[in-house]
Amino acid sequence: MRPVADMPIETAAGVTVLFADIDDTLTHEGRLPACAYEALEALTGAGIAVAPITGRPAGWCDMIARMWPVAGVVGENGAFYFSYDAAARKMRRSFAIDAETRAKDRERLKAVRERILREVPGAAVSADQLYREADLAIDFCEDVPALAKADVVRIREIFEEEGAVAKISSIHVNGWFGQYDKLTMSRRFAADILGIDIDQDRDRIVFVGDSPNDAPMFGFFPNACGVANVLTFRGEMEAEPAYVTRREGGFGFVEVADRLLSARAARAGAA
Repeated sequence: MRPVADMPIETAAGVTVLFADIDDTLTHEGRLPACAYEALEALTGAGIAVAPITGRPAGWCDMIARMWPVAGVVGENGAFYFSYDAAARKMRRSFAIDAETRAKDRERLKAVRERILREVPGAAVSADQLYREADLAIDFCEDVPALAKADVVRIREIFEEEGAVAKISSIHVNGWFGQYDKLTMSRRFAADILGIDIDQDRDRIVFVGDSPNDAPMFGFFPNACGVANVLTFRGEMEAEPAYVTRREGGFGFVEVADRLLSARAARAGAA
């Protein structure tokens, strides 16, 4: 993981899309710093399409798609994307799994939830679970005292023993039934809303993240960036980002935004 300042100016200036995790990537200690939100506005204003790619629930993502300066949002680790068409006053929603199957899966996840809470003392259902469509989020440090790493791994193992996919973020273990992740839904979002093929255009897309559930994105995008707190998971992820910032969370995200925007400005000045 090289310093983000080492990203070549030609590479940074050519970026047209930025995907970013939210928790501990755009946020810092659970809050969205004003500078991070300002960076979102600046990127969008510069013509860079921005989309949060998050594990957060559908209820939150509806608000984000409507009110943030973004092209859309991928939520619940790839269960769906939402994109608000302001001119038509219409929310565009696309799900990886149909509504009937999602309802059945939620019933299946109830048994998984009870097993986790029984076998891992201190774990709790996430406070945002009520607003979720497709997954079960188990809190291990957001609103509960932080669990030991072995307990977090055990939560993931229980999900997997029950036939679910499970990913560890910086605050939750998310589990769901279905073969999708952040990357698969980002691919659909990019094709449907942005009109691009991420397999062909991956060099012009930057993903910014911080934790193991971002590994599919880190591995796919050659110019992916991690905010400094990603170093906590060094050696524990299936793939690591090419670049890393000096600062953590939203302040690190601003470093990435500044690198992209300054490179664009330098290229325009040279022209």
